[in-house]
Parts: sequence; C-alpha cells; structure tokens
Amino acid sequence: MVKTTKLNTKRLLAVIFSVTIFGLTYGLSSPLIAFRLLDAGASESLIGLNAAMHAVGVFIVAPFLPALFRLCRPAVLMVVSLIALAGIFTLFSFVPLSGWLLLRLGLGLFSEIIMVQTETWLNGSTVEQARGKVLALYTAGMSLGFATGPLILLATGSAGGLAFYVAAFLAAIAALLIITSGMPKAHEHHEPADSLLNSLKLAALPVSATVLNAAVEVLGMNFLSVYAMKLGWSESASTLLISVLMLGAIILQLPVGWLADKINRLIFMRTLAGLAAVLAFIWPLILTFHLLAYCMLFIWGGIFVGIYTVAITWVGERFRGAQLAGIYAAMSVAWGAGALIGPLLGGFIMTFSRHGLPWFTGTLCLLFALLSLHKRFRTQS
Repeated sequence: MVKTTKLNTKRLLAVIFSVTIFGLTYGLSSPLIAFRLLDAGASESLIGLNAAMHAVGVFIVAPFLPALFRLCRPAVLMVVSLIALAGIFTLFSFVPLSGWLLLRLGLGLFSEIIMVQTETWLNGSTVEQARGKVLALYTAGMSLGFATGPLILLATGSAGGLAFYVAAFLAAIAALLIITSGMPKAHEHHEPADSLLNSLKLAALPVSATVLNAAVEVLGMNFLSVYAMKLGWSESASTLLISVLMLGAIILQLPVGWLADKINRLIFMRTLAGLAAVLAFIWPLILTFHLLAYCMLFIWGGIFVGIYTVAITWVGERFRGAQLAGIYAAMSVAWGAGALIGPLLGGFIMTFSRHGLPWFTGTLCLLFALLSLHKRFRTQS
C-alpha cells in the first residue's frame, strides 16, 4: 500500500480534481445531447436508446479491464481515454444525428475506463482509516463535475458546436493534469482476476448498488430536465435543477463518508436507499413549487449518491489485488446493465406516464432497500 505522504496527498487531490473535470464533461454532454435530439424531433424512447449506447460501450470494455490494469500504467490508460473523449466530443459537431449512437458508445467505453481505473487506484492508495473520506471526496468531485456541466450549458446554449468544443477542451485539461501529477501503480497483482460469477457472489450488494446508481444517474442526467420542462419549467430552470441536485451530492458526501467510517455500512446503505425512495415518490408534488423542488433535490442528491459512496467503501475495505480487480470488473458490467436499463425502460415509461421518472426512480431505490434485508447480507458489514 502506498504510504501517506505530503506528495501522495497532492497526487490524490490532483487525481480527484481531474475526475471532477471528467465529470464536468459528462454533466455537460448528457443534457446537451438530449436537448439536441429533442429539438430534432426525437421521442423519449429514441433519446433513451441513444443514452443506452453509453452502456453498450461499458459492456464492450468491461471484460478487458482487469487485464488492462495489469498491463498498463494507470496514468497511460487515463490520458489515452481522456484524449479519446476529447476527440469524440469534437466529432459530435460534425457527424450527423444518425451517427450519434456510435459516438455515444465511444463515450461509454472510455468513460468506464476512467471511472474504474480511478476507483481502483484510490482504493489501493488509501489507508483504511481514511477510506470512506477519500472515496467520499471522489464521489463529491465527480458530482461537482456533473453539477457544473449543466451550468456551462446555460452559458453556451445547446445550439451549434460550442458546447461540444468546451467539453473537448475540458477533457484535454484533465489529461494534462494526469500527465503532470503522475499516477503510479498502487499495488502489483499479476495473478488473473476472479471470475465474474464469483465476484458477483462475493459482492452482490455493492454490485446491486452499482446497477441502481447507473440506472438512476444516466436516466436522471438525460431526462430530469425533459421531465421538468413537461411540468412547465423553462429550459434554463430545468437545467439548473440538475446542478442543484448534484450540488447536494457534492456537499453531503462529506458527512456520508465520515459516517461510513463510523457505523454499520449495510444498515447505512439500506437507510439511504429507503429515504431516496420516499423522496422520489413525492417529486410530482414537490416540483410544482420551484424553491421547494430545489431544496428537496439538493437533499435527495446527497442521499442517493451516498449509497454508491458507501458501497465502494465496503468493497475497498474487504478486497485487494486480483479479487478487487475482479469485483470492479463485475461492477463495470453492473454499471453497464444499469445504464442500459435506466434510460431504455425509463424512457419507455415516460412515453406513457407523465410522472414515470420519479415513480421508476423510487421503485428502484425501494427494491434495493428490500434486497439489503435478505439474510445473506446481514453479516456482510
């Protein structure tokens, strides 16, 4: 394990900051693509299909992640992936809408390399006593990027190619940060990773938390603004709604991470999921009052993202080396499954139900809370 030094602290912060910039590109591009497709006359189902191509990219790369992590230095994978994202964002302004499915697939592929590599590296570089707090900083940084992206979209607008060029520039900046800070291997493990099935058995609940996180995250980033606009919100106000939600995810991750180092993590995850479900079910009532909606979604964002923060803390505490790589590969597949199910099923439900987004979100959170009550999980925290 890497020793905790001043230099390593600076490196940790540099990596988290680069991930924040990466999150910013995602927070900018998701509503941007949805707005552009909506303006072109696309239905919610078609917008959901485009968002689901992100998951297809995840499925393609997930089986190769353990081998990639053994063969390549973390910094190399991060820089190559960020530069690739910059190129893809640039292509969006030239490629016709019919080719956007393939570009969205590329975003999913390289984004997944960045996210899983960062989580693996941070877990391997962090002492146990600070694991919850460090990973809370990671999820808070990612959420900060998600929140800032829509704000940039407010400034650039969704028309033309400017917003895509800004996203490409930001991805290049993140790559430069990784180049200058360095990202050495946190630990060596040359043995092959566990099988996908065994990894699923070892970490079924965190894998389920990943499915939940991906499904709701991708669904919300692509449809929350669309849902609010259908309730009478303006484009600017509905875009700001995403930023407020993610702002809650940023600020509230710090107490979530602190609590994750202090209390029973299984009970904590279950409680957060139950609260997220209850609040999601009352969205239709709350969103008729703008100020109240901003306050509620601020709190909801912190609660919901906290589920994933506690889940990855649980994984980092219990697994190392090849086992950890295998579990992260399983979580990659789970993220892809959630990112595929979320926008496809959510978009379909929204086509037939005005309030399909909150009802579907609340149901997923409730199902996860009920799953955590199963007897096999009662001794796993």
